[in-house]
Amino acid sequence: MTVFDDLIGQQATVGQLRRAVVGASDLVAGGRGAGMTHAWLFTGPPGSGRSEAARAFAAALQCPDGGCGHCPSCHQVLAGTHPDLLYVRPSGLSFGVAATRDLVLRAGSRPSGGRFRIVLFEDAERATEAASNALLKAVEEPSPRTVWLLCTPAPDDLLVTIRSRCRLVTLATPGTRELVDALVRRDGVDPVLAQASAVAAAGRIDRARQLATDPEARRRREEVLSIPARLDGLGACVTSAARLYEIAEEESKALTTALDEKEKDELRTAFGEGSTGKGVAKAMRGSAGAMKDLEERQKRRATRIKRDSYDRALLDLAAFYRDVLALQLGASVELSTGERSGDLDRVARSSTPETTLRRIDAIMECRGRIEANVHPQIAMEAMTSALLVDGRA
Repeated sequence: MTVFDDLIGQQATVGQLRRAVVGASDLVAGGRGAGMTHAWLFTGPPGSGRSEAARAFAAALQCPDGGCGHCPSCHQVLAGTHPDLLYVRPSGLSFGVAATRDLVLRAGSRPSGGRFRIVLFEDAERATEAASNALLKAVEEPSPRTVWLLCTPAPDDLLVTIRSRCRLVTLATPGTRELVDALVRRDGVDPVLAQASAVAAAGRIDRARQLATDPEARRRREEVLSIPARLDGLGACVTSAARLYEIAEEESKALTTALDEKEKDELRTAFGEGSTGKGVAKAMRGSAGAMKDLEERQKRRATRIKRDSYDRALLDLAAFYRDVLALQLGASVELSTGERSGDLDRVARSSTPETTLRRIDAIMECRGRIEANVHPQIAMEAMTSALLVDGRA
């Protein structure tokens, strides 16, 4: 089993990356390295696995056997612990210029033991304008053995000057059958549950795995999808918006609490809490600053996770109306919210395709307002009111 075997439904991408790995080996051996370059841009819709593809590529570049999947180098890269892998995932809503300059400085050093110095930058679109300019300088004038792997949903999310210096890797949305096979084979999910989760995820790998393995995630989704049937007046709109906000808050809290406590425990252990001996008390006194810094990073991450949770709930709601539109137009497509067939049929019969499109636009506008820092509950109240057309949802 190689590092590329877990890239679901990405046969064309795997072929492209394998050819580049061959070129990288040639480059290490002193050749021209045809097919290999110093900067790559991995793009694809949410859940397509662009970060997983970049990580697999990084492992293959460091592996003497081109990504065997079982050597120490492959294990270290996939675990994010390889000394020559700089793994960057912005914890907040943006990534600033100071952090970028520090990253560029570290990226410029020679590999300590691996074949390349690799920077894997998830969510590179979160870099601020100043940070992007600092990143451009590094991509324009790279060190001989440094490789940049940038991940964004779409190429246009980065400066055109950065895009022009990267080789593009475009990931496709996996099909339902491919997702089901992966859930059953890799995660041991029951085939019936795997099928339902894959259909509900509409091609998003991470969402399919979450729905298949977390009963609470399935419950939250069901509650979101029940909202259209409850919108029978302005009072219901306000109540539904409040509940939608609460659902997203519950999810974000569940995700952050476990992460925060684990990191705090690890930091306390690193500073010697629970130990005895000379210097322990002094070390513990010095841990206050480190703990404060950790809490600040956790606060920024919590804000980002909340935004992601709001977005997930809104996309589930948009999927409902997308299926309504499919029914209204008689389109032969897979319905990701088909388990709500009664609600879908009722809404489809009681409205027009034009109305459904306006409702989807209202959901997308709500996403934009939250991104622009409008309070989520206020944005959701405006959205649910827009979903109520002529007194009906």
